[in-house]
Amino acid sequence: MLPTTTSTPPSSSSCPSLLSRSLSLSLMDFPSALDQMSLLLSLNPSSVYKTSYYRKQTKNHWARDDPAFIILTFLLLIISTICYSIAFTLSLSGFIYLLLANFVIYAGLGLGVCMGTRYLANSYLTTHRSHSVKQTVELMYSFDIHCNSFLILFVYLHILQFFLLPILLTQTFLSLILSNFLYTAALSHYFYITHLGFRALPFLINTQYFLYPIVAFVGLFLLGIVAYPLGLSINCARVMAMILF
Repeated sequence: MLPTTTSTPPSSSSCPSLLSRSLSLSLMDFPSALDQMSLLLSLNPSSVYKTSYYRKQTKNHWARDDPAFIILTFLLLIISTICYSIAFTLSLSGFIYLLLANFVIYAGLGLGVCMGTRYLANSYLTTHRSHSVKQTVELMYSFDIHCNSFLILFVYLHILQFFLLPILLTQTFLSLILSNFLYTAALSHYFYITHLGFRALPFLINTQYFLYPIVAFVGLFLLGIVAYPLGLSINCARVMAMILF
């Protein structure tokens, strides 16, 4: 009996394609990347993952094969580093340290997060239908989700935080609440966008598990408020400043 449906395993060609296109600006679709960024900052960020579905139908992989989004994020990090260096009057070595720290957080820590979330998804959240080939989450798609989520972190912790620094770095109860709320909102939004990315994959179930860290962040925020009268004052923005500056 002939099979009624055919399917092919996920393609792993997105990474070589991404690297090859990164060597030429003319091959990058920056308008599309900007559109995706605007969607992520809109009231309906899940719509950005529709392009992943169309890519799967046409190219048989979920991940981007265009590095424009990553390049634009690098440019945003460079601009942010320049602004913070001016605000804190950093030396050249201080600027280089801050720039490397931002890149490590974006790429290095992000790679660790995406490998962890991918392992969780592939090990515990996949479902398989008998009439189709079993699919798994691509590493590059998981990194795409991190890139999308990181844009939200950038807005909170690079843009909003920059303009609020005169308030956030003071030693007051108001600055503690505002600072910790900013970091709680940033990290919670990060995992919400992460959840949307994995929820877009039709072969995954129970993706609400990616929302569970939000409960921990809110709990830590409330704990910080309760601990303040007891003499324990942890201001996330001041901690950040002490580490990076």
